[in-house]
Amino acid sequence: MMTEPTKYLLDENAIPAAWYNLQADLPSPPPPVLHPGTLQPVGPDDLAPLFPMALIGQEVSTEREIEIPAPVRDAYRAWRPTPLYRARRLEQALDTPARIYYKYEGVSPTGSHKPNTAVAQAFYNKEAGVARLATETGAGQWGSSLAYAAALFGLEVKVYMVRVSFDQKPYRKAMMETYGATCIASPSEETNAGRAVLAEHPDSTGSLGIAIGEAVEDAATREDTKYSLGSVLNHVLMHQSVIGREALAQFELANDYPDIIVGCTGGGSNFSGIAFPFIGEKLRGGRDVRVVAVEPAACPSLTRGRYAYDFGDTANLTPLVKMHTLGSAFVPSGFHAGGLRYHGMAPLVSHCVELDLVEPTAYTQIECFEAGVLFSRAESIIPAPEANHAVKGAVVEALRCKEEGVSRAILFNLCGHGHFDMQAYTDYFAGNLAVEHYDESEVAMALAGLPAVA
Repeated sequence: MMTEPTKYLLDENAIPAAWYNLQADLPSPPPPVLHPGTLQPVGPDDLAPLFPMALIGQEVSTEREIEIPAPVRDAYRAWRPTPLYRARRLEQALDTPARIYYKYEGVSPTGSHKPNTAVAQAFYNKEAGVARLATETGAGQWGSSLAYAAALFGLEVKVYMVRVSFDQKPYRKAMMETYGATCIASPSEETNAGRAVLAEHPDSTGSLGIAIGEAVEDAATREDTKYSLGSVLNHVLMHQSVIGREALAQFELANDYPDIIVGCTGGGSNFSGIAFPFIGEKLRGGRDVRVVAVEPAACPSLTRGRYAYDFGDTANLTPLVKMHTLGSAFVPSGFHAGGLRYHGMAPLVSHCVELDLVEPTAYTQIECFEAGVLFSRAESIIPAPEANHAVKGAVVEALRCKEEGVSRAILFNLCGHGHFDMQAYTDYFAGNLAVEHYDESEVAMALAGLPAVA
């Protein structure tokens, strides 16, 4: 008989009172964000058309902790603290001496980690008198989360959803509409950015870079609208730190501490949420920890991209950020982990890779689905395609422990469930999933168009 998993729970009083900001503890600051016209560091006025001042302040803050406003913390109580599980059945299935733990963010109202920042962003925009938000979404987890958060605070939302995911995941669109948001496929005919793509590529499957460009244009051309982003930016990553801060307290309950932390990476939000608080502990003289970032082999910004200044969107409307990038013009293939189909990586995550604080690796979607199915049959939770990448990384580390005959504690972030992604599993079992690889010539062309920044 297989051993039952162990669940480590905190009561609602243990919801963190503050977000953690890794910038306070880094040995060197990340490169500044640049204005694309002047190539000078951007100031608050440059960002004001897109974000409320409170979020701009958080974006550039070097304070270690930012207090979580009471209305946000009250909203968190609907699902936080999230459980930490010891995956004993998975350990047995792998016959590994490793101790495998996972933080489960799929218990949120929308089934992923995304409401951690969606609620915060909706709150700050409401406080600033904003009436409407424009955003993009890949797999739909961010779009549905912002729609949920906007409903809490009485905001209107327009979501530009990457076309391939719009077609693959119709229930995500229905979820957004249930919460009151408007969701359209990107590229669309509603913006100059979208129309330009469609004029050149009428059958475009879209990309997060294209959708970001549409949402930014939408926000910049309406006085009642601000832009909201679900990953990449510093304040977004900071809001997700509630994941790792809770995990630190839960490991005290377990009388254990992770030797290895694994997270999937697309833009960097869930990965940062689980990893940054532990990296901060390490940088302040605490215990050492290996941190592994797992990305899709079909969109390998960390493992195959260039560390350079680039635009965050395909239409070149955003400021320039230094990150690992495949080039803003790169359009990934239509693999199922839509939330990981972004050409770049969060500047803070990229900076941590450059500082040797994070180890990047990449796997194909078939390898990741194999790991996800193994996990589902052992632990009874079906992961989202994105989360399967973290599962794969944890399995690889657990099998390495088996080969080496050592017991290490492995923590990964199960950032969302796959209940809206069952077509992907249907395709997997039918043998219809391709081993997706990126086109090296397309990446070369995209990188050739990087902005010239000294």
